[in-house]
Amino acid sequence: MIRNEYSYTMELKPLIAECTAYDFKVMLEEKKPKSWLKSVSAFANGLGGSLFFGIDNDGIVKGLDDVQHVCEAISSKIRDYMDPLPEVEMIPHDIDGLHILQLKVNAGHYTPYYYVGDGQRVAFVRVGDESIPATAEQMVRLVLKGTNKTFDSLQSDYKAEDYSFTILTNTFKKRTHQEWDKKYLLSFGLVTGTGILTNAGALLADDSPMWQSRLYCTRWDGKEKGDAINDAEFTGNVLILLREAMNFVKSNTKKGWEKLPDGRKNKPEYAERAVLEAMVNHFIHRDYTVMGSEVHLDIYDDRLTVTSPGGMYNGLLIQNLNIADVSSERRNPILANVMAQLDFMEKRGSGLTRICNETKALEGYKDELKPVFKSTPTQFQTIIYATTDTQNVGDHDGDMSETKLTERQQKILNLVKENPAITGKQMSEILSVSQRTIERDLSALQKLGVMKREGKDNDGKWIVVNNSKVNYDK
Repeated sequence: MIRNEYSYTMELKPLIAECTAYDFKVMLEEKKPKSWLKSVSAFANGLGGSLFFGIDNDGIVKGLDDVQHVCEAISSKIRDYMDPLPEVEMIPHDIDGLHILQLKVNAGHYTPYYYVGDGQRVAFVRVGDESIPATAEQMVRLVLKGTNKTFDSLQSDYKAEDYSFTILTNTFKKRTHQEWDKKYLLSFGLVTGTGILTNAGALLADDSPMWQSRLYCTRWDGKEKGDAINDAEFTGNVLILLREAMNFVKSNTKKGWEKLPDGRKNKPEYAERAVLEAMVNHFIHRDYTVMGSEVHLDIYDDRLTVTSPGGMYNGLLIQNLNIADVSSERRNPILANVMAQLDFMEKRGSGLTRICNETKALEGYKDELKPVFKSTPTQFQTIIYATTDTQNVGDHDGDMSETKLTERQQKILNLVKENPAITGKQMSEILSVSQRTIERDLSALQKLGVMKREGKDNDGKWIVVNNSKVNYDK
């Protein structure tokens, strides 16, 4: 729809300041419509924006000789070269006797909006102050937006009968104290009526086939990336990734969180619930259409950061917003609903506020330790600062004093004590986890100095070392 609104104003600066995105054009290039229609496409595919004709790139008003002709030419070019037609408004303004034209482009509901001409059919997106062709991944997102669908709701190529949901079932029983009903798979949106997994279902299946669902964890030696004290990589089921992320934080921070008879009490360094909220937020809001990326958990001496592919779903930048006013728009609403049903997050989408509140409640908290949230058009990052002065707790020259082992690592130590010649394969069978998982734990235990290997792989044995730097849970 193209609407003409002749509304003259004597002041342009406030108008420009209110625009979330804009371009200046000193004149309308009728013979080179792509030079400005690419911005129309980008604005319609994004949050909207305005082109101001009659103003040069320095923001100096030059004026137009014939505003009515420019209006008619713009209308004609949009009809000839845009598909589908975006909703625009043409608003003339009078600045000290000089006439300019504002072409206001509204955010579109039927994306992608293409420029069609010169043998091309290209959808543009806005990156900073430029309009550039959309990448293949951005095209997927635009198509989903235009069809009012989300990635997690799409039907996958996998039959439900070929996959099990033991992990989801057990987690549901443990966290809700209710019995699992197989019908929940359909009501939660994890399978279709024809027995096919949705992408959300594929992400929550025991042996998830979604290989882009990955987590990289690293404990760095110091306050910057350099030498790694410990690292691990996990792939597959989102609930497993969440569990392993929490275990990694517990094992690779000085304080972890303390178990008490009636629950858990946060120790001063990090609030467990704050870390949980952060990890859940990144798993449910990450952009799973990005195939070559993953969630990163990085732990430093003074902070932990979580980074995931995909910026804010609405395209805004989180650092420019008051987190108390951030809307609960969700890139993967089905996945978010399941996490809410499992009590991993609150339904009203107050995760960022809770991260701040849980951190603020810890002893040793200072205003400068308030969690920080950053986003770009392609990624989101959460930074949670340790609430103790780590330099006073002990130097990090590889020292992991008060480091706690995970429950599985403790079980591995017990198995080794009983049978020093036990193999990784035997451990994986006894503990019902993959051999790759066992290998990661063995590597971590060796890096921590808890155990070492003597002899060759086929006839060697494991030796448990009495390491006072490690807290062994009884």
